[in-house]
Amino acid sequence: MTESKVTTPVHEHHFEFGKNWQKFLAQFNEQRVDQAIISLTEMLEEKNLAGLSFLDVGCGSGLFSLAAMRLEAEKVRSFDYDLQSVSCARELKNRFFPLADTWVIEQGDVLDNNYLSSLGQWDLVYSWGVLHHTGSMWQALENVSSLVKPSGKLFIAIYNNQGTASKIWLWVKKTYNDLPQGSKFLVLIPTFIRLWIPTMVLDLLKLKPFLHWRTYKSMRGMSPWTDVVDWVGGYPFEVAKPESIFNFFKERGYVLEKIKTVGGRLGNNEFVFRKL
Repeated sequence: MTESKVTTPVHEHHFEFGKNWQKFLAQFNEQRVDQAIISLTEMLEEKNLAGLSFLDVGCGSGLFSLAAMRLEAEKVRSFDYDLQSVSCARELKNRFFPLADTWVIEQGDVLDNNYLSSLGQWDLVYSWGVLHHTGSMWQALENVSSLVKPSGKLFIAIYNNQGTASKIWLWVKKTYNDLPQGSKFLVLIPTFIRLWIPTMVLDLLKLKPFLHWRTYKSMRGMSPWTDVVDWVGGYPFEVAKPESIFNFFKERGYVLEKIKTVGGRLGNNEFVFRKL
């Protein structure tokens, strides 16, 4: 399966997501955890995770691993390629579950088969907005498919393929990452304007200033500004149409249980598959 033409070599420079997550932790609060819990329970259609194991592939800040712990998962394992992301997740664990030996956090690479073979299989495998940043998305998807137990669930989110627009975003992201630190605002500010100003103006005209900004903050417990930086910096960058993801996992013995698409627009399509 090689649909995407928006690709980058596996070993090209990766955006340092961990630096962005460290800033996110500075504004971390209980509301964000609550929203992450809602996101998990609604998509997985599980009231809690009691008796279930949870693997967080590309854990980022560790927010959703924390949500899994709050949902009483039997055990949680979190890994990320980025050491600063690992550090962020460990900080959250130290804040909320400092003595829990059921939550393990470590550095790991979803493209490293030797590492993955040490993980075994899990009831729930979660990887939201991660695998399209590896530089080898289809291989990463192949790898996570082997981590799910029979009858287990896989919850992933993958960037939507917008055709030409996706190719333009690839150029924007590469440009951002190639710029020296002091010049990155030359790409970041126009991107923020492109993504948020039209929506803010529309909210103002409806006499509901910042409605979508406030609503976004309640989605998955994330931060709008952090996600803009995450979006423009997110490189390597690959995309896929929903039907391509569906067919890929159908061929590997999965059934689609739930899907949430962006309707052909910019963003992540979300999928929950069950392994037969």
